[in-house]
Amino acid sequence: MAEIGHYALILALAVAIAQSVLPVIGYLRRDSRWLAIGVSGAQTQFGLVVLAYAMLTLAFVYNDFSLSYVASNSHSALPLIYRLSAVWGAHEGSLLLWLLMLTGWGFAVSLSSRKLPADIAALVLATMGAISVGFILFMLFTSNPFDRVFPVPLEGRDLNPLLQDPGLIIHPPTLYMGYVGMSVAFSFAIAALVTGKLDVAWARWTRPYTTVAWLFLTMGITLGSWWAYNELGWGGWWFWDPVENASFMPWLVGTALIHSLAVTEKRGVLKSWTVLLAILAFSLSLLGTFLVRSGVLVSVHAFATDPARGVFILAFLATVLGSALLLYAWRAPKLVSDGEVDLMSREGLLLLNNVFLVAAAAAVLIGTLYPLVGEAMGAKVSVGPPYFNLIFLPLMMPLAVLVGMSARVGWKRARLRSALWSLRWMLLTSLVCAALLPFVLERSTKWLAMLGTAFAIWVMLGSLLDVVHRVRSKRDRWQGLRSVPAGTWGMTCAHLGLGFWIFGVTYASLFSVEKDVRLGPQQAAEIGPYTFTFQGTQHVEGANYRADVGSVLVEREGKLIAKLQPEKRLYPSQGSVMTESAVDHNPRRDLYVALGEPIGENDWALRLYYKPFMRLVWFGGVLMFFGGILAASDKRYRLARRAVVAGDDVKAAV
Repeated sequence: MAEIGHYALILALAVAIAQSVLPVIGYLRRDSRWLAIGVSGAQTQFGLVVLAYAMLTLAFVYNDFSLSYVASNSHSALPLIYRLSAVWGAHEGSLLLWLLMLTGWGFAVSLSSRKLPADIAALVLATMGAISVGFILFMLFTSNPFDRVFPVPLEGRDLNPLLQDPGLIIHPPTLYMGYVGMSVAFSFAIAALVTGKLDVAWARWTRPYTTVAWLFLTMGITLGSWWAYNELGWGGWWFWDPVENASFMPWLVGTALIHSLAVTEKRGVLKSWTVLLAILAFSLSLLGTFLVRSGVLVSVHAFATDPARGVFILAFLATVLGSALLLYAWRAPKLVSDGEVDLMSREGLLLLNNVFLVAAAAAVLIGTLYPLVGEAMGAKVSVGPPYFNLIFLPLMMPLAVLVGMSARVGWKRARLRSALWSLRWMLLTSLVCAALLPFVLERSTKWLAMLGTAFAIWVMLGSLLDVVHRVRSKRDRWQGLRSVPAGTWGMTCAHLGLGFWIFGVTYASLFSVEKDVRLGPQQAAEIGPYTFTFQGTQHVEGANYRADVGSVLVEREGKLIAKLQPEKRLYPSQGSVMTESAVDHNPRRDLYVALGEPIGENDWALRLYYKPFMRLVWFGGVLMFFGGILAASDKRYRLARRAVVAGDDVKAAV
């Protein structure tokens, strides 16, 4: 079965080469038969990669330790659910998952290809085929998951204990769907540059794919943050880790891209800027791949430490980015906008929104790469959270102001005085909430808490204004609600999520309490009104681990509110010791306990946390995800059959 998977990858490489070359020849020759090869090539390639992935999955299910990758990342005692997720638990398998997602996106584009002009569909699929060629070559020559090992080991080394968590079953596929989905926007951008067809119809074709990629990237980052919070035992949800940054940078640029696409679709402006954002979003996704797999970083998220792999990916990144930017430099001047952008208009505010998002991505990029450059030059440099907080937060504050304003500023041109006057009640409400909520909720008058509260309420109220305005414009309120497009509901939901996220981050960052204590059985420690009483530990045998499970009773004013059971696990196959934290949560606060090391005969080190409004951080991410689903489902963006007339003009019938 392993050889079937290996041969399927080799055949997929041959098909990808044909898919990337023959449609381009068809475009140059204006031969419709050659153009159509892109569709059949994308569908065939997807089927072959599915076959390869299925063969690797079967190898894990049946514990085929003759495969080096299976022997290094599985164990006969590993539960089946983790054997299935172990397929992408290390470098080679995660690369195959990446390829599966990439060909899956190509398959999705091929299904809608009849609704696109033939030349656009062919060039989009040819570009995606070329990307597949690079990744399949990388896999076959440096990272083959089907390599055999001899003599065959009797037992595997087991999956990394960090990855034996339900969050890691969902997190990588979700994140990869977002990463790889940016390749579709990139491919549409290349097709637009080659053909010169960048108009309202092009934006409408590109926007749903970009939105779906963005929503998966949003959920992937949210799940990764939730996993780190629950699994690593340090009580944090974001540490500005270089690999965390590697996913955050394309998210920032992707957010700018979906807003820029909205402007291009609505007004026919910012064409060349939109294309550049599409190129940068996918290039940052490739950069993240380089950082994770090259061995230049030490991180709990990193997959590989082989420099040869890093050189290959770096060369591939340079080829993709270099060729795309050369094409952009040649063709972008010909992408003339249909009008001008007035700064005091919705498109003007969205352009400012883009500037702050791209500046934030650039700041994160500099902070991520600077230590690597310094190390290459012989200097040890450390860039940590203080830098990122100092640079990132000032860029996000004006962005939050723009998000709240944009709903009440019209397209083309608006009067500044009238726009600000219409926002007066929203501003007043935000200021009142900023003055009251920190004191009411946390008995605090910290100015940072007031500032964060003001921005959060401002964004949440601003997100609702567009819907309220549409409903009020109708005599029948129910009819008004029904008339609101799914795209508007999606925007409202996503901006509401941003507001909740700002609120949660503000309060969890400013008012969290941490205490490291040494407790024996029946001894207690206090955090605010909460009393944590340690009951002792008991030994438990798991499927492939041994654990000491603690018992901690949490009381408030003598009333029991939670029983927490943190664990310290030992995985014998790798000799790894892992911490499993225990959390009692509600929308108001998290009570978090992590079990440390034993001290003496019965005492243990424990780390206790009180974290207010921690759930709002992930609730905000989930709201953004569902906002993306609503926006992508808007019937205005469903592709209809298009006809190419009058040379380069494309008329869309929706």
